[in-house]
Amino acid sequence: MLRVVASRGRRGMRIADVVDVSGLPMSTCFRMLQRLELEGLVVRDALTRKYHLGPLLYELGLLAQPRYRLADLCEQAMQTIADETQDTVYLSERRGVESICTSRVLGDYPIKALTLDVGIRRPMGVGAGGLAILSALPELEVAQVVECNDARYAKFGTFEPGFVHRAVAETRAQGYAFLDSAATPGTAAVGVAFPPENPTAAISVAAISSRLGPARRAQVAKVIQKQVRIICAQLSSAATASPQSPRRARG
Repeated sequence: MLRVVASRGRRGMRIADVVDVSGLPMSTCFRMLQRLELEGLVVRDALTRKYHLGPLLYELGLLAQPRYRLADLCEQAMQTIADETQDTVYLSERRGVESICTSRVLGDYPIKALTLDVGIRRPMGVGAGGLAILSALPELEVAQVVECNDARYAKFGTFEPGFVHRAVAETRAQGYAFLDSAATPGTAAVGVAFPPENPTAAISVAAISSRLGPARRAQVAKVIQKQVRIICAQLSSAATASPQSPRRARG
């Protein structure tokens, strides 16, 4: 239920939307939301009647801080990509069979492709970032993810049966993900997954379709790939800087 409420980001959801997305009966959704509201995990706006994620989630998140936040580690690289391309840069991270936008940096180009807000979850394969991650997975895992998300893909633009598998094959062939007007008409995006040994995230660049023709999309992919290599080097350094590292000699 929390995932359903979170799927609309900060826009919130009315109970009718929750019923539609979750597929659960109205009475069940109401009962669950009522209990979550009592616990502070969701809040209901009295004016709009929309449910939003509650303050307790933020408080619990403070206790679950990882060793490093990937968004912080990628900040400089994403800014460099935005400066070079002038377009919108997104960081997507894998969460089960979904991908979630965890950071966004805006370029200076006046027409911006704001296809995602931070915190939005989508089935993996929807969007260039999620497609890049999916395409980097083993074939069996790809099939499992696509099967789990099959019913949800139909809610996104041109994602008819077989589209994701074809997009995965194209991504593997060209070395980066590319989608044009797939989930959002008039916008295109290029995505690159990382790290190579365990693809759990991706950086993508989104722009209006006319800005990502064949020549420029390949150029943008190279810009992303260069910064991804830098991020991977930083990840390796962070992984070795653990409590098991040799202790500093005593004076």
